[in-house]
Amino acid sequence: MQAYLLDWANLLVRWTHFVTGVAWIGASLYFIFLDDSLEKPKHPADGAAGVAGELWAVHGGGFYHAQKYAAAPPAMPETLHWFKWEAYWTWISGFALLVLSYYLAAEVYLVDKAVLNLSPGAAVGAGLAWLAAGWIIYDLLCKSPLGRNDTLLGVVVFALLSLAAWGLTRTFGGRGAYIHYGAILGTIMVANVAMVIMPAQRKWVRALAEDRPPDPTTGAVARQRSVHNTYFTLPVLFVMISNHYAMTFGSAWNWLVLIGFTAAGALIRVWFVQRHKGKASPLPLAAGIAILAAIALLIAPHTSNDSGGAKFEDVKQIVAARCVTCHAAKPSFQGFAEAPKGVMLDTPERIRSYAAQVQQQVITKAMPPGNLTAITEEERQLIARWFRAGAKSE
Repeated sequence: MQAYLLDWANLLVRWTHFVTGVAWIGASLYFIFLDDSLEKPKHPADGAAGVAGELWAVHGGGFYHAQKYAAAPPAMPETLHWFKWEAYWTWISGFALLVLSYYLAAEVYLVDKAVLNLSPGAAVGAGLAWLAAGWIIYDLLCKSPLGRNDTLLGVVVFALLSLAAWGLTRTFGGRGAYIHYGAILGTIMVANVAMVIMPAQRKWVRALAEDRPPDPTTGAVARQRSVHNTYFTLPVLFVMISNHYAMTFGSAWNWLVLIGFTAAGALIRVWFVQRHKGKASPLPLAAGIAILAAIALLIAPHTSNDSGGAKFEDVKQIVAARCVTCHAAKPSFQGFAEAPKGVMLDTPERIRSYAAQVQQQVITKAMPPGNLTAITEEERQLIARWFRAGAKSE
């Protein structure tokens, strides 16, 4: 019953995380588009009133007219919409999901003793330390003199993220490393909203209410953090879906894959931002695609003509000893109410039907998670040879 209730908690929190994430990222992408698509106001009266730009749009059968002020409107509007709770609830639900999926089952999805022999408690502590350090270091960099040079700051942040990707894959198993990389970026993004962007907006509103001009420097700092958030978006989304693709986090080059997807995502986002302004060079998009192609070549499986000495009876015994504790109609492994992703390997027919998936998960060492069932390298290679020989039942 406990495993069943945990599954329900995981489902509801994951659903919440998905919905709030869509709302936050959608709003973020829209406002970046809006900011980059503004045109000078057509009516002199608007310019005299402080309007710096405007945008006309049509959606849902209606026309919309958005205006942005250079500083603040002449008077406080009766209704002012804020955009913050999407970000806050995305992080809250995301952290809850991290606890449910990784921290409560650290020995399964977080610890890999072949990487680093950590106790579950030490692994959880290390994960929390990575999250805190990520935000503190990033925030200090932005507030330092380096923060006044956007290009140099971007290079340094990317270099540190690359170091983090390498360090995480030397601390946790592939899944755990990837999710913490995404959690670091997500924590930075929401902390930017809560600790920089929202305070700046409150200062603007307070200045308007007190009939004094707002400090333009606060707006510049808030915009810098907002721009950073938009370039973090695609890498974060990649991490969210990466656990479905063992070829990425299970690769021997998993840290380099993570760095490559970060660079590719940022470059592709650069191209989209440039498109908003009407002048989009194809170079960032081409560079992003080239990086993805290079990753695909880097982690492509090595072909081999060696397919001998692999009998199905041997494969069946390995699967029974190393996989069926979880992948069965009634798993015996504590914490699993049902087979992960519905994949059951408790009959010869089921083993053959999932042959390709079994081979990929075993060769990339994504399974068993944390190698809890102590599958050997010889057993992994035997399964690979059986698959290359045609996954026969003899």
